[in-house]
Amino acid sequence: SHTHEYLIDMSNSEFINDIEKSTKIFKEKLGYVPPIFSYPFGEYSLFQKEYISKNFKFAFGQHSGVIDLNKDKFELPRFPINEKYGELKRFKSLINYSPLEYKFLKPEEKKINDNNPPKLKIEFFSEQKNLKNITCYSNDGGNWKKSNTELKNSTLSIIFEEPFVPRRGRVNCSLNDNGKWRWFGTQFVISDN
Repeated sequence: SHTHEYLIDMSNSEFINDIEKSTKIFKEKLGYVPPIFSYPFGEYSLFQKEYISKNFKFAFGQHSGVIDLNKDKFELPRFPINEKYGELKRFKSLINYSPLEYKFLKPEEKKINDNNPPKLKIEFFSEQKNLKNITCYSNDGGNWKKSNTELKNSTLSIIFEEPFVPRRGRVNCSLNDNGKWRWFGTQFVISDN
């Protein structure tokens, strides 16, 4: 983006103007617009994701997980590797995880207003074995804890105990698949209105 501000706090027209300004500068200075977008702070609404999908080839959030062919190419996971989370030991650990692939994750809207906490459902592929071994953690209520889950066939529902507190709600799930660790996460942006 141009401002690298919290785009989620902007009106739709402010958001579009910010992106158009950045693409204009890229065109002027580089002669092209890079095809990859990274949502500042990993925050986006469904409107913003849909706009980005018409103007870029890929986009990254800032939630946990491993990219696979089935991930939505406009909400790909990325990890902060910086002074706080940049230890080589952590990096080596991250690159050895495998994706926990799924067909869909709902809700698609990641900006939470009145629907807090959201009803989170993940449908996995029927080929995925060992789903009974899945463990999820979330920060609903402001503290990380093991989530209550319900698995029916290949669909996992996560039942949150409390609403998420502003600014971000996060969910991370891992699965020990016969010694291979699989992982995915998602992030919600919580309005403080």
